[in-house]
This record gives sequence, C-alpha cells and structure tokens, in this order.
Amino acid sequence: MARARRGARELLVKALYQWQLAESSETELREQFAAMPEFDRIDQSYFTDVLGLVMAGAVDLDAIIAVHANRDATQQDAVGRAILLTALAELQQRLDVPTKVVINEAVELAKRYGPVDSHRFVNAVLDKAASGMPGRDRDRKVPER
Repeated sequence: MARARRGARELLVKALYQWQLAESSETELREQFAAMPEFDRIDQSYFTDVLGLVMAGAVDLDAIIAVHANRDATQQDAVGRAILLTALAELQQRLDVPTKVVINEAVELAKRYGPVDSHRFVNAVLDKAASGMPGRDRDRKVPER
C-alpha cells in the first residue's frame, strides 16, 4: 500500500503542476491521468480524493502556504507549490495518514523533482503548518538526511 500511495502522490504532483500551467479542470486531469499506464499501479482512490481536496481548497491551501512561507504561494515554483498543496491537503483532511509520513513523502518528492534544497523549504513549511492543525500530533518533524 505504501508504494501505491507514493505513486499516487507522485502523479498528484504532476497533475497539479499541469493544472498550474494549463489550468486544466479536475475532470480533465482525472481522465488524462487515469489513461496513463502507471495509473494501474497507484492508489487510484487516494489520487482522486486528494486531487479533489486540492482543487476544492486551493485558495485556503495557498493561504496556509503564504503564512508559513512568508511569501505568496503564487511566487513558489510550480513543482514546489504542487508538493505543498498535496501535503497540506493530506495534513488537513487525511488524518488517517501520520504527520511524519505526509512530511517525509513531500520532502522526498521535493528532493526528486524540486529545485536544489527545496526539500528544506518544504519540510519547514509543512512542519510549521502541521503544528497548528487540529488532530495532528506534536511529534511531526522529519529529520533532515
């Protein structure tokens, strides 16, 4: 299941990157990504759920980024913003996923797809954001590697 969720997060980042550049609708993104061969290997319901959460809550999620990043979310690079939007939606709405897991997965995505050292920024923003979210534990920060 962990690998399927990791794959879903990876496709979510790609879908949200495309959404930012092409302004695709949620339906268009779901249909396009469902047609990809790798879609069969991911947690499809998780992809669909989190995509919907991000698309419905993007304005609120961007406001969280702005508060904890000390800059407007639209000033973020598109990959970093996609990672933060995905992780923040998980932190807010998917309490079944431990905080450490959400942050660690986001940090790993930033290391893989983001600019150099963006993982540190992602870790800091998510750590600050998680500390103020109801239902999130206090033992949340993932150590740097």
